[in-house]
Amino acid sequence: MSSLLVQIRRLPSSAGLPLPAYQTAGASGMDLHAAVGADVLLQPGDIALIPTGLEIAIPPGYEAQVRPRSGLAVKHGISLPNTPATIDSDYRGEIRVPLINLGRAPFAVSRGMRIAQMVVGPVTRIDWQEVDDLPATQRAKGGFGHSGV
Repeated sequence: MSSLLVQIRRLPSSAGLPLPAYQTAGASGMDLHAAVGADVLLQPGDIALIPTGLEIAIPPGYEAQVRPRSGLAVKHGISLPNTPATIDSDYRGEIRVPLINLGRAPFAVSRGMRIAQMVVGPVTRIDWQEVDDLPATQRAKGGFGHSGV
């Protein structure tokens, strides 16, 4: 398994919080922690931008994707409204996680809580080739539900 060196900078608000880390040997995502000064209460339907207190320098040719944590999603209905959220290689601001409460009960985000996971991977750049016709496939223009229930 290969490794990629990524620079990270802590802001004062992240003092005492762990850096993003893989929780198991096979994990593809690293947990991000809430760097809030006080609990943030998300009522059902609320969206809040939660700071992590971290800035990163993703190398060119890579991106970071921020995704919901499955446990928060299943147990509490906590997700990201723009999942996955993309962090481009030229962004140098604080990582902030937009959380949405899709559940039925209020949810409190507290300091140090694992709120999302971040996956870093390569980006493929494309060049468009404009054509009059596309190659045929068996599926053709079959869209949503084309293969049955």
